Amino acid sequence: MMNRPVVKAELVDWMREKQTPVQGDLETVLNFAQENNIPVIPHETVVYFQMLIQLIKPKRILEIGTAIGFSALMMAQAAPECEIVTIDRNQEMIELAKDNLSKFDKRKQITLLEGDAADLLSTLDGQYDLVFMDSAKSKYVDFLPFALNLLSENGVILMDDIFQAGEILIPIMEIKRNQRALERGLRRLFDEVLNNPKFLTSILPLGDGLLMIKPNKV
Repeated sequence: MMNRPVVKAELVDWMREKQTPVQGDLETVLNFAQENNIPVIPHETVVYFQMLIQLIKPKRILEIGTAIGFSALMMAQAAPECEIVTIDRNQEMIELAKDNLSKFDKRKQITLLEGDAADLLSTLDGQYDLVFMDSAKSKYVDFLPFALNLLSENGVILMDDIFQAGEILIPIMEIKRNQRALERGLRRLFDEVLNNPKFLTSILPLGDGLLMIKPNKV
């Protein structure tokens, strides 16, 4: 989330000011998000994705959590030959995303699937070189087996907002009751993948935390 970084505010400002801003259509979508207080990935995460996509050259990307389509459009711009499938269940966000994709997905790279990822993931086929989750954090651990099954041989999984503004460090019973399900889900995820020889993992202090997962084939 843009307004919950755990890195010092001065450093966050510096990263966002010094790195090339988004322009053109992406800037239009970003401005709408900011004016309407709609969370999208922050600029330091955008820049990381742009570089990562240039490096791995994905042919297919799966995104869980479309929101208004900003990140899907950003990835499409970074990989103009790539097919992108994005999933969302929030009808208000879906309508905004449809509008943005109709205007700005000029190469028709992006397919928006409407519904719950828990239902839709099992219906997908083929392999994806990048799976990006930016949806219900409590469900990341449940989505993980599907993502692994859909992942190409050298593919990677990225999960956003895993720090929860530092709440992952707080004992679960000290967290607000309505946030505990989310926190329990994240902690189950950490138990599953961190320090597990089946996976290579990297936690990046970008935005509210980004977790990268790759099956360990060694």
